[in-house]
Order: sequence, then C-alpha cells, then structure tokens
Amino acid sequence: MEDPDKKTEVVLLACGSFNPITNMHLRLFELAKDHLHETGKYKVIKGIISPVGDAYKKKGLISANHRVTMAKLATKNSDWVEVDDWESSQSEWLETLKVLRYHHQKLLSPDPTNTLQNAIPLTKPGRKRKQEPNRHDPIKKKNQSPDIKSVPQVKLLCGSDMLESFGIPNLWKLEDITEIVENHGLVCISRAGNSVQKLIYESDILWRHKNNIHLVEEWITNDISSTKIRRALRRGQSIRYLVPDVVQAYIEKNNLYSPESEDRNAGVVLAPLQKHASDSKN
Repeated sequence: MEDPDKKTEVVLLACGSFNPITNMHLRLFELAKDHLHETGKYKVIKGIISPVGDAYKKKGLISANHRVTMAKLATKNSDWVEVDDWESSQSEWLETLKVLRYHHQKLLSPDPTNTLQNAIPLTKPGRKRKQEPNRHDPIKKKNQSPDIKSVPQVKLLCGSDMLESFGIPNLWKLEDITEIVENHGLVCISRAGNSVQKLIYESDILWRHKNNIHLVEEWITNDISSTKIRRALRRGQSIRYLVPDVVQAYIEKNNLYSPESEDRNAGVVLAPLQKHASDSKN
C-alpha cells in the first residue's frame, strides 16, 4: 500500500440540490482530496457535482437547468471538478445509489455511448459486483482489459447532515445505505467537534463498514449554506464572497430567488418519502 504506483484512484461524487451552489460546496472537494491524499493510499482523479432533478420536490427547489448552469459556472476554472447533468435530466427522482451505480458503470464502459444502457442492469442486486475485477482470481485478472482492471472507486462526498439523514424514516432504504458504504464508501466532511463518530457508533450498518467511511474534520470553520444564501437574497442582502462571483451575477441577472420561489413545492411530500412510504405498504 505504500508503493505510490499502487495508490487507489478515486472519483468523488457529490449529490444534492445545489440550490444554489456555494463556496462551501466547492471547499468540500478540496478538503476531501487533501485528506485522501494524506493517507498515502489514494489518488483523487476527478470530482463530480450531480444536482438532483426537479422531481425531488424539495421546498424552494428552483429549476434544475438554473442549478446545473450555476454549478458549471462555479467549476469552469477547476481542473478536476466537473458537473454532470445526467441525474438532473431524469424525469423521475433517482435514489443516490443509482447515481453512484451510473458513474461506476460509466468508468467501466469503454464506450460512453453505451453508459445509459449498461447502467440499467446495475439496479439488480449483485449485478454490479460481476462487473468489478475478481480479486480472488489472479488468472482472470491478468486477462482483463486495463480499463476494467484499473477502474477507479466512486466515493460519495457528503457533509455530516447526510449521515444524520440516514436515520430519518423512509428517506433512505436500508439496503441502499448498506450498498453505498460497502461497495463505494463515504467521505464525510464535518465541523471540528461534531459528533459524527457517535452517528456511526449508533448505526449497526455504518459501524459494520466504518473502515470505508472517511471522516474529515473541517478545522477552518465555514458555515455557508444554500438555505442561508436564499434567505439573504429574499431580504435583499449581499451574498458576495459566499458564492462565486459568476454565480452571484447569474442569480441577479435571472432574479432567481424570491419569496415566490421559496414557496415552490410547499406542502408537497419529498419524493423519497413518497416512494419509500409507498413501497413499505406494498
């Protein structure tokens, strides 16, 4: 593991509303990259921002087209973080696990045009594992193509609020949480002194796979959130230095956030709560 040539390549995937994207969202990638590199075991080769689609139905969620555009503006000068609009372009809400599977399959597939088609079988339990290198069969491994043998890991980048959300009834399926932490892994950014380790301790699933959860303490406190940005905008207050200048200019040009936009989806049940509550009754 100490050999630099044997470092595991990692793609960091951040899913969320990005409503709007903030400087803090961008900092998460830098913090995670630094942490993984400092372990000496990983090499981060790419960061992906995947805004959720409109079908998520979160209160105050503006059009995915605007959110994707702002994210692209915010990352246009980055040499390793990019925006992917596959999730946001779907007509139905997608579980985070399916987005992880999609990007894993995209790395496996030598032909990008086949990615959408090949991602579908990954929704079946066990199929994804068959796509991965068989580490217990050295003969088969030698015969595999370099593309498959060296496929990077896709790890979910998140804040401590996502770990907390795992405990909200019907928001996540237990089997999804298991597959995320077991097959992909988490890189969780938390504020210094936050009791994220307590969340892991109190969850049997997270505790079982705690070695695949990378906890990164954020020592330079940054309390920027999209919610606070929208509140400031509704009150006519400045958001400069809280979001990239190009994002601020885009928001002002398109007059994106207002009391009216904040009421969007008011009273509508969040898509995962609708779906998982319905599944539990069937």
